[in-house]
Amino acid sequence: MNIIGIIASQRKEGNTAFIVNEILEGAKEQGAEVKAFSFNDLDIKPCRGCWACHKSDKGCVIKDDMQQIYDALEHADAIVLGLPIYMGQMSAQGKIITDRLFARFSPRFSPFFKENAVKQKLILSFNQGNPDADLFKVYTDYTKNMFEVLEFDVTEVPIVTDLRSEPACEREDLRTSLMDFGSALVSVK
Repeated sequence: MNIIGIIASQRKEGNTAFIVNEILEGAKEQGAEVKAFSFNDLDIKPCRGCWACHKSDKGCVIKDDMQQIYDALEHADAIVLGLPIYMGQMSAQGKIITDRLFARFSPRFSPFFKENAVKQKLILSFNQGNPDADLFKVYTDYTKNMFEVLEFDVTEVPIVTDLRSEPACEREDLRTSLMDFGSALVSVK
């Protein structure tokens, strides 16, 4: 099984990176091949809304590091998308990546969309400083639904909370549960 992680945060070694990497580590321990992409290491521009990706079979015309993610998505069985919540919704980095998925994952328009294709599994991981896991539930449910409409099989939506009081890397209970998500991702048929 091939699993990619996308860390949609500017903080290269922050909470989001820890969360995604621990989920990937759990999958790796079960034999999965894993690779993580950190937004911080990539030059990814926002979608132009030009629709060129849907007017031919050439894909996105913006030649930047999103091409690396497109290539990895072609071979991925599953994705772990780590999204910090800023101002009640995913980070700007997460939005840029999500918008750029339009070139590959919009079934009504994309020449890349394959009917009856096996859906890629997706762990949609959110993290926030606030201790109330339900505070942004309307938004996290909306985002889950959006990815399901785009034909992803959203297997889990963990919401890691209370990160103002203690960083994720210092919470041993969190490490175990994150690795369990990754392990379960490999064993899900």
